[in-house]
Amino acid sequence: MTFGIIGLGTMGNAIATALKRGGDGDVIATKRGDDNAALVRASDVIVLCVKPYQARAVVEEIAGELAGKLLISICAGIATADLQAWSGGRAAVVRAMPNTPGLIGAGMTVLAAGAGTSAAQLDTAVAVFAPMGRTAVLAEALMDGVTGLSGCGPAYVFLIIEALADAGVRVGIDAPTSTLLAAQTLLGAARLVLERGESPAALRKEVATPGGCTIEGLAALEQGGLRETLMAAVVAATNRSIALRGS
Repeated sequence: MTFGIIGLGTMGNAIATALKRGGDGDVIATKRGDDNAALVRASDVIVLCVKPYQARAVVEEIAGELAGKLLISICAGIATADLQAWSGGRAAVVRAMPNTPGLIGAGMTVLAAGAGTSAAQLDTAVAVFAPMGRTAVLAEALMDGVTGLSGCGPAYVFLIIEALADAGVRVGIDAPTSTLLAAQTLLGAARLVLERGESPAALRKEVATPGGCTIEGLAALEQGGLRETLMAAVVAATNRSIALRGS
């Protein structure tokens, strides 16, 4: 099987690298100005990794070569119905939302199948992203929310790590060590959620003993509105994903 990658930005390169590492087929790619139609002719599966505003022009450019192909799009906010319309209904379509930790094999990718896409074709799309971390399949109606949560989520976490590290410096820890403490703490906490299968609330209660240091810190976070602020960030990013379809 030959995989064609259209667009070699950060995520396009990550997908190409993962596919080559998996060794399940040949990988070819195009950058801006290259012959996308030639790439599609030579590929069984095409992964569209361009900016959302570029998606329509690129799909219409390659539409004549898409018959019988699987088209996977990582373009935020672009619905499978739009991709199918732009391709003239020639391609099976899957929409995917990976995130940047996929660069180190620790990513999260959510996929949604377009109308008429077979289970086998969806399985092929899932296999493309499996080397980049974990995968999940959801209804397409949830994909804007996925974009706001896991697609944009690494940036939220980087900001949290940065803030925790700054706090460490404020209380006297040197900056490199403070960043290490913050990052490793978030990594370990996330692994506990995934590997123990317990709710974050239950795990939080294990740390927050009555009258202890943690409960004081948690009270300060609640007073500062951390929970509501993070929820608002996801909603804002979700709404932007929806808006991209009209831009």
